[in-house]
Amino acid sequence: MDAYILDAVRTPRARAKPGKGALSGLHPQELLAQTLKQLPLRTSVDVADVDDVVVGCVSQVEAQGANIARNAVLAAGWPISVPAFSLNRFCGSGLQALSLAAMGVASGAQRLVVAGGVEQMSRYGLNADGGGTDGGNEALRGRFFQVPQGISADLIATLEGFTREELDAFGLRSQQLAVRAQAEGRFDKGLFPVVDPRTGEVLLSADDPPRSDTTAQKLAALAPSFVKLGEQVAGPRGETLDALALAAYPRAGAVRHLHTAGTASGIADGAGAVLVASRDYLRAHGLRARARVRAVSAVGSDPVLMLTGPALAARKALDAAGLKPRDVDLWEINEAFAAVVLQTARALELDLARVNVNGGAIALGHPLGATGSILVGTALDELERSDRSLALVTLCTSGGQAVAAVLERV
Repeated sequence: MDAYILDAVRTPRARAKPGKGALSGLHPQELLAQTLKQLPLRTSVDVADVDDVVVGCVSQVEAQGANIARNAVLAAGWPISVPAFSLNRFCGSGLQALSLAAMGVASGAQRLVVAGGVEQMSRYGLNADGGGTDGGNEALRGRFFQVPQGISADLIATLEGFTREELDAFGLRSQQLAVRAQAEGRFDKGLFPVVDPRTGEVLLSADDPPRSDTTAQKLAALAPSFVKLGEQVAGPRGETLDALALAAYPRAGAVRHLHTAGTASGIADGAGAVLVASRDYLRAHGLRARARVRAVSAVGSDPVLMLTGPALAARKALDAAGLKPRDVDLWEINEAFAAVVLQTARALELDLARVNVNGGAIALGHPLGATGSILVGTALDELERSDRSLALVTLCTSGGQAVAAVLERV
């Protein structure tokens, strides 16, 4: 694939506390607009050359509706000739935006595309669009009853035989690595301070979710998050959500509820953007790329188990690039839940020392539509910092899907 990343930039991630979070008072268009403004400052490209802006956003309602991508382009002061559109592949939306940008450039149809994502979860939290997991389609539920992600995560942990201690250990690892990365300035290259557009006051200049005081003892004391959810009656014959999950996977015997607030991703506000260019555009303007997009992929997986797609998407992208899992230096596997990363690592026989080396969404938060583009920047920064070559970014999504991208440092 002949598509190149010129640069990647992101906001800090803020805890999604309505009215209290550092970014909760900012209009989500402004959150994305400030991100877009950073790209020409960092690369000296003429934004009038941008062929399209592709933005992932999951909850496209109210202030995040009305094609937030186009309105953010206008809010950023970019030329009105620059088009933009929004997309939703749930948690994989930000990386799907990169995939479309890379495909457009590699095909020769476009020369310069911005891929990004935004989510202001302090305003629009989980299920803000009211669609739930399946849009309330009873006919579909007769084929696949898509239980909530927390139930799926606990079912995966049950089927894989992960213990509470293993999940807690992974949650602690995420916090410790994120705190270390922040202290060492590993995130600084891609970050910019978000400001109040009226006053210029800095609202947030660094990720605020990592908890440096996390201990194994504190994690062990947390109650499982999805016990009561699993007991909710939802089936047509009075089945609980746990029973519906077990109907699809009877070999589990029982759903062991193991995930807690310490082993699941936190909701967050944030935005990210990646500038993708063709080889011809780079040559014509004397620009140097940071990385090449070697391959991208998207897959469907079991909509009940839901969160096991990353291993499949990773293999598909690696096959397209002519690579094996062992060839990848760094992995960014979105930490939707601890079991997702552990299951993916087990399926691909990965050394965890190469996985999420600077922590992940358990510690840093998961602004749904933005996380994919944020992880691309995280991977590029770490490839350069550690002088390595290849990274793979992958995210699971609701409905049983996953996306992946293989990045090669230039």
